[in-house]
Amino acid sequence: MRIALGLEYAGTAYSGWQSQPDGHGVQDALERALAKIAGTPIRTAAAGRTDAGVHATSQIVHFDTDVVRPGTAWVRGVNSHLPADVAVLWADETTADFHARFAATARHYTYLLANRPVRAALLAGRAGWYHRPLAVEAMTEAARMLVGRHDFSSFRSSECQAKSPVKTISHVAVSADGELIRFDFSADAFLHHMIRNIVGALIDVGARKSEPAWVAELLAARDRTRGAPTFGAEGLYLTGADYPPSFGLPPTRRPVVLASP
Repeated sequence: MRIALGLEYAGTAYSGWQSQPDGHGVQDALERALAKIAGTPIRTAAAGRTDAGVHATSQIVHFDTDVVRPGTAWVRGVNSHLPADVAVLWADETTADFHARFAATARHYTYLLANRPVRAALLAGRAGWYHRPLAVEAMTEAARMLVGRHDFSSFRSSECQAKSPVKTISHVAVSADGELIRFDFSADAFLHHMIRNIVGALIDVGARKSEPAWVAELLAARDRTRGAPTFGAEGLYLTGADYPPSFGLPPTRRPVVLASP
């Protein structure tokens, strides 16, 4: 039997999603809790490998088990064994051909940035920070150049293990709500540090250090050394993944909702 889960977590205290030798991955915490309910070890797979410090409003996970439990056991029961910063939102029995990673047709992320002269204490660990005013219009113009199928080598970490740097971004949006700037991204897949490197480049544009056209030049250069520094992980959220309707899953996308500082 294959079970799909929707999961949310604050990634501040974790070494990312993936299981770690020291047990400090979100995956480790979830698998320990699942094992308590199943009475046997459980291995999971997820839609995306979020990095250390990255959060999720909707991480999609699946696991296989022969143990029969009511649906509430996989939600409330598992949650009773999870730390406070990780929670299962829903559980649903699905078909054997469902795979949280390989069946996903798109993934979605949001980066939140506090744009104010002093750091936002109430958003510590939940949003990035930039101290000088940013031009949202210029960042929006630059972001449009990233839409489409491109080689994103200029925004790829040197540690990235993806077989190809070519990805398709279907949507990028930059918006402001008071002092909080939101960057929304949708793509078929993302490279290691890709979003944080893009956000760093867009902030350079918003701060008038570079013109919007520089982002297109950087994209064409396929050279990470010419890009902006990688921006911090604390403002990044995995907000879901898309799957074919035939799997009959509950909603697999959830927006980030935070008040402006």
